[in-house]
Amino acid sequence: MRAMATRDPRVDAYIAKAPEYAKPILVHIRDVVHAACPDVTETLKWSSPSFEYKGMMCGMSAFKHYAAFGFWKHELVTGSPREAGSMGFGQLTKVADLPSKKTLTGYVKKAMALNDEGVQVVRAKTPPKPPAKTPADLAAALKKNAKAKATYEAFSPSAKREYVEWITDAKGADTRARRVTTAVEWMAEGKQRNWKYM
Repeated sequence: MRAMATRDPRVDAYIAKAPEYAKPILVHIRDVVHAACPDVTETLKWSSPSFEYKGMMCGMSAFKHYAAFGFWKHELVTGSPREAGSMGFGQLTKVADLPSKKTLTGYVKKAMALNDEGVQVVRAKTPPKPPAKTPADLAAALKKNAKAKATYEAFSPSAKREYVEWITDAKGADTRARRVTTAVEWMAEGKQRNWKYM
């Protein structure tokens, strides 16, 4: 028995609350996806409408000045790379900014076929950041305070980096000196840089 396509009332609400320019874009995308993939299921992922068919297939979002749409396996579907941090088709301000209905329908069918075949996308892993290099002024201040030095040395690389970046991002020498003093005081109390938010 064939699965029934579902329309999620949360997607209706999302479209209703979208900026005026975005409503026709979102309605168009939704209609094309449903027409091309009768068994699609709607849901919200990352607070935006998503379309699933045997797994994640595509999604859309509306922002203040533009809308965006993209496929989970964008490069395999469209044959073109996704820009870093984008959904695939970004900066949409009108329906005409999207590929034609025929092209978009073809993309949806390709995305369905990839999911039918169980094709997985291998996402590149972000290499870990190198350990933070302790600036000379902080190292000198830590030498004078054994408690702070022990805390700093026990910190994870990311906890050390938070202090180092805070100190090295200071614009002036006075600000930097104050930050070194504050950092040593906090570390002597066993505190991480963002202890107030923990």
